[in-house]
Amino acid sequence: MALSGRFVALLAVAVVPTVLLGSGWGASAWIGLLVVASAVDLLLAADLRQVRVERRMPRLARRDTGADGTLVLANDGRRVLRALVRDMWEPSAGQEPRRVRLTVPAGERRTARMRFTPFRRGRRTTTGIAIRASGPLGLVARQRVVPAPAELVVTPPFRSRRHLPSRLARLRELDGETTLQLRGHGTEFDSLRDYVRGDDVRSIDWRATARRQDLVVRTWRPERDRRVVVVVDAGRAGAGRVDDEPRLDTAIETALLVGALAAAAGDRVDLVVLDDAVRGRVLSATRSDVVQRFGEALALAEPELRPTDWAAVPGIVDAVTTQRALVVLATSLDSVGASGDLLTVLPTLARRHAVVVTSIEDPAVVRMAVADGSRGSVAGLLSGAGSANGSVDVYRRAAAERSLLDADGVADVARRAGAEVVRGLPEEVPPRTADAYLRAKAAGRL
Repeated sequence: MALSGRFVALLAVAVVPTVLLGSGWGASAWIGLLVVASAVDLLLAADLRQVRVERRMPRLARRDTGADGTLVLANDGRRVLRALVRDMWEPSAGQEPRRVRLTVPAGERRTARMRFTPFRRGRRTTTGIAIRASGPLGLVARQRVVPAPAELVVTPPFRSRRHLPSRLARLRELDGETTLQLRGHGTEFDSLRDYVRGDDVRSIDWRATARRQDLVVRTWRPERDRRVVVVVDAGRAGAGRVDDEPRLDTAIETALLVGALAAAAGDRVDLVVLDDAVRGRVLSATRSDVVQRFGEALALAEPELRPTDWAAVPGIVDAVTTQRALVVLATSLDSVGASGDLLTVLPTLARRHAVVVTSIEDPAVVRMAVADGSRGSVAGLLSGAGSANGSVDVYRRAAAERSLLDADGVADVARRAGAEVVRGLPEEVPPRTADAYLRAKAAGRL
């Protein structure tokens, strides 16, 4: 049973005769009347055991994007249900409104519409619905939690989608170009056309030439139906925070953009979420379902303070495909010590596949290193060191510069191992990685 604000207000009225008359008889009579009225009100309230609850809502919702749902209350009892309903979702589900008032006549049902704007990725859950049924006097209410478990999987926001149209336009240009005339690795036959002065003689199709009695050459286009494997680092490298978000979120945006672009190009895309074990996997996603399947798998990815098992990556890629593939390692290169396991694996991986490694720069570190134009200038670092604050600034800039130099060194080692390194701020890494895919496609390295 729950007391209403009206009951408390009426109970406070009992103070008046006590103060004015100096006697508690009036107050006692008033309280007794209030108790009797409350008992009657409670008896007239609807029986919550006769209330059924139904949900109608999507299973998936994108973070920071609204999704609609409905809640249906069916009153199978004999009394009118005057209900205050609260659906017990986690706060990060972004449910609005939090509470709904419904009046449901006996034998009828009513629907409450709800809007979900989740602000955290992952699985959001609710265990039930708290219903408070008031009597006709509004003094007291029956209260009960009706079990109605449900879940909402919140997928990543895919902010990098805005870069997709320009990359798709570039992809169409690649498909339409006929400049790839050499028969080489990573190209496939497109069409025949008449020989034009300047064409490479190795592109001449002699059988077609004999049939037509005129020189005919073959044209080539970037191959379709190639394999792209995206490995998302969910280990401790992904747990570091940049701009109040874990680095894993940037890796997720990279995976979504590259996956959508590669699937649009006709390639088969595979996803692996990895820390010290495989935490998620999507095999052979196609153009029609790549964003949904990737989003659902990546929605549940959480960075863990565990070392990533990079030694397992060559075996994972070989299990996916035996042919040459583009392997995108969505991680971050910080220092030789932190990235040592990855650097050890890169030569083996790069011998069989085209490898792209991402490296995320912290905007705060970059700003610190370039403050007052001091990056790369010893004089700039020493300037202003005469005061205590100046000394602190010098140490901060020196530490930032050291971090960037370490990342530069690791990137150079990765390049010498045969990988292409994509570096940039969090918002720059996804489009630059998509550009690296297009370069590999154009050069026939897939």
